[in-house]
Amino acid sequence: MPADRLHLLVPFALPSAAVASTALAGLQYPALSKLIARARVGDQVIGEDFQRTLPHERWVARAFGAAATSNSTANGAAADDEAPLAPWMLLADGGTPGDAIWACIQPVHVRIAHDHLVLIDPASLELTDADADALFAVARPLIEELGIRVEAPTPQRWYLSSDRFGTLAGASPLRASGRNIEIWLPHEAHSGQRSRTWMKVQNEVQMAWFEHPVNEAREARGLPAVNSIWFHAQGALRPVQRAFARVRSDAAATRGLALACGAELGEVPATFGAYFNATTTANANSSGATLIELDPFSAAYIQQDWGRWNAAFAQIERDWFAPALAALENRELAELAVTLCGDTGSVTLTATRGDLRKFWRRREFASLFIE
Repeated sequence: MPADRLHLLVPFALPSAAVASTALAGLQYPALSKLIARARVGDQVIGEDFQRTLPHERWVARAFGAAATSNSTANGAAADDEAPLAPWMLLADGGTPGDAIWACIQPVHVRIAHDHLVLIDPASLELTDADADALFAVARPLIEELGIRVEAPTPQRWYLSSDRFGTLAGASPLRASGRNIEIWLPHEAHSGQRSRTWMKVQNEVQMAWFEHPVNEAREARGLPAVNSIWFHAQGALRPVQRAFARVRSDAAATRGLALACGAELGEVPATFGAYFNATTTANANSSGATLIELDPFSAAYIQQDWGRWNAAFAQIERDWFAPALAALENRELAELAVTLCGDTGSVTLTATRGDLRKFWRRREFASLFIE
């Protein structure tokens, strides 16, 4: 089998300098350490504290050519730091985006804190598909009465389309989770103004869900009420490039981009060995670049559960970094790249077998941490 190239995209694997000592306490990661020490550093994006999208979202948008052009709002792209990925998410969920501008909408819980409102991680809602369907059944006619097109190809991820949203920019739910939502609420990209259309939609849905039987039953079970909806990723479909021959990801946006560009799409393998064996079995002449998006860290990072994050790091070192590095050393891979992402920034490391022999390179993991 000709050696091919593997690129691992790992959201929330790059801790900030402030928490690194806690997050990495007691960990041994010789394979990743060697890769960091010897690899070439590619894109290193520091990011900004108040960017509304996440580094891995911006990375896939740039890699496939779906990112907004600088200082442009063409095709519904809301702002320079936005990853306008909703139409590709809709595509991955089984919808047909067409030429319309779409935004992704998710049911969420907004918690009342002492003097502000806080969005909780949607993954922690434990919202069943049946309950999500029941809530959508109430929300749909209210949204459509406002002249807004709505699609729900999956129970917990909905899509709205309306010219009245203009260049409305929303923050990714995980970007805003755990924070005062005031600065993360949707606003017009270049004016900063709130959208009356969106506020009307949101208010109608919130009122309809107040004391809804689904929420009453949830609260009786000690679960948070689903009391709002969150707007993000607005954009329109555009031509994208086939950046990878194969894509393995559970993320809707990445899967949609793979579908749009004609890449071979599959589920994320459990380990590097499972990926390598499957690729070899499927096609003895397999070649080209493979993108695998590994995401064991998101929930732990957002919840600042560093014990769980630490355990996930140990597992990814064992199941992916160590065997992938060994494959590179054994000429079973021609090139290994890893993009480590944090809350605001990311860094891409790329190595060939020749790079691993450059013992004088001694970069430390700590040098990659974002202040």
